[in-house]
Amino acid sequence: MDYNTQRNKLALPEYGRHIQRMVEYLRTIPDRTKRNEQAHAVIGVMGSLFPYLRDINDFKHKLWDHLFIIADFDLDIDSPYPKPEPITFEEKPRRVPYTSPDTIRLKHYGRGVQDMLANIAELPEGEKRRYSIMAVANHMKKAYLAWNKESVSDDIIYKDIEKLTNGQVIMSNTTRLSVGNYGNGSSSGQNRPKRPLPSSQQRSLQPQQRRRITNK
Repeated sequence: MDYNTQRNKLALPEYGRHIQRMVEYLRTIPDRTKRNEQAHAVIGVMGSLFPYLRDINDFKHKLWDHLFIIADFDLDIDSPYPKPEPITFEEKPRRVPYTSPDTIRLKHYGRGVQDMLANIAELPEGEKRRYSIMAVANHMKKAYLAWNKESVSDDIIYKDIEKLTNGQVIMSNTTRLSVGNYGNGSSSGQNRPKRPLPSSQQRSLQPQQRRRITNK
């Protein structure tokens, strides 16, 4: 029995072993004209395996590069594109300059909140500044609840805002935050909507009680 462990390693497994065998056969064709003709046929088969990628820029160019990779760069044909060099694909990727996590002062809020507060601190006093502070503060309360499922006091959010802005933004203790209505601090708590009573229970209520529940 022929096992995969006994076969040649697939250069690009996504194309399968049949494509690799076609490319290996190309190298055995002595006539250059026929070899070029068969290479175009193999490219057509390779492209048919991924029809949803045909609209991508340089799709044909990628197929020809893949053809040379499968042939281990040992294929003498007339390609419509420059023949790739092995070193191009052996080069290590450039190091991504990740930002140090130490610059995120309160990680449970993330960098986005920290950057927004820095921008808000530069705004002049006015309605835009007040609304922006309330919107970010409400979001911070919601983000805090993702870590602490029980509860979070508004005082904690006030102190965190003051800390993240180095004292440039100080919120009043009379302002109440909400996680359910961004930008509106008129209500406190989590603003979770109350579930309506089942119709069977509503029928058992007195008319005055039913009107009181409906008007809430």
